[in-house]
Amino acid sequence: MHNNIFFKMAASYGYEKVNTGPANMLYFTITIAFLVVFQPKDVSSNQEKVEEFFKSDHTNNWAVLVDTSRFWFNYRHVANVLSIYRSVKRLGIPDSQIILMVADDMACNPRNPRPATVFNNANQHINVYGDDVEVDYRGYEVTVENFIRVLTGRLPPSTPRSKRLLSDERSNILVYMTGHGGDGFLKFQDAEEVSSVELADAFEQMWQKQRYHELFFMIDTCQAESMFQKFYSPNILAVASSRVGEDSLSHHVDPALGVYVIDRYTYYALEFLETVKPGSKQTMSRFLKVCPKDKCISTVSTRTDLFRRNTTDTLLTDFFGGVRNVELLTETISLKKKETNVKQETCSQDSCQKLDANKKKFTFPDQFPKIYF
Repeated sequence: MHNNIFFKMAASYGYEKVNTGPANMLYFTITIAFLVVFQPKDVSSNQEKVEEFFKSDHTNNWAVLVDTSRFWFNYRHVANVLSIYRSVKRLGIPDSQIILMVADDMACNPRNPRPATVFNNANQHINVYGDDVEVDYRGYEVTVENFIRVLTGRLPPSTPRSKRLLSDERSNILVYMTGHGGDGFLKFQDAEEVSSVELADAFEQMWQKQRYHELFFMIDTCQAESMFQKFYSPNILAVASSRVGEDSLSHHVDPALGVYVIDRYTYYALEFLETVKPGSKQTMSRFLKVCPKDKCISTVSTRTDLFRRNTTDTLLTDFFGGVRNVELLTETISLKKKETNVKQETCSQDSCQKLDANKKKFTFPDQFPKIYF
């Protein structure tokens, strides 16, 4: 094949430049042959590097972490969500891009023998409550309505930025939920419940409003599989701690606290996450297998049909981390100061007072709306 290419190039050149001599003929033939044979290889290798560099297609990461249970005997659910919170922060997702919803304050519970602490292990090695936990929704703020409003962005204008999911069409979002559930529902505060249909419709609203690029749904509850069976929106990967008809079990008790401190599935998920560092090449396919039935006792269920990528090619940090690809340049880029023609107006004491009087005054909205009769 290469001989044919050399011959065609030489014949074409010889037809037009037949009187230029053999030296020119040889030189030009070698140059063309080099371009034809070697250039496509360089181009293809560059394309592979570019595809590898922009493999995930997302530009930012967000996490929505929800504990839906109250009361001291549900201590483990608070420990579950705080443990995941600690892991995603360690892997690079900042607090400004984490929505943490905790239904009860176990750290300040009068039954807690170690106030201001929450542990996820009986040896009390790590205080997952810590000094830097930023809870966005706590106590009775954790409701089905607030949860759906956070996902869909339908919040009142007075809602502070820290309580908003400000994601876009290039955001990868981790949604983790833990609590008590059943076939097709998850309880909130033992007072209400969110159904699998409501959750599926909320994710569809997010997709239609371009609020996510890819979404990883992770849930630890009884009959957890039923919560993602109704999903129909694209680019969603889901994992559940138990199948329909199965209970999701606790892992171990802390005798000093007198309660279970963590659930089995979350325990083994965290055990795996603790080995992961920022920039790790661990994949989602390995994470989906962290808790076999001999460890979890329940059967972990996954759903990958809505997810467009292969889980073996999807990095764990695409959802649990905040790592960004950065390209270093060797050349220097000079940044010029933008010149504007706007002149700075000066005023005297009297004229400045008049200008201030004409300015629109802004006030904070009332915390309690006025009721008109």
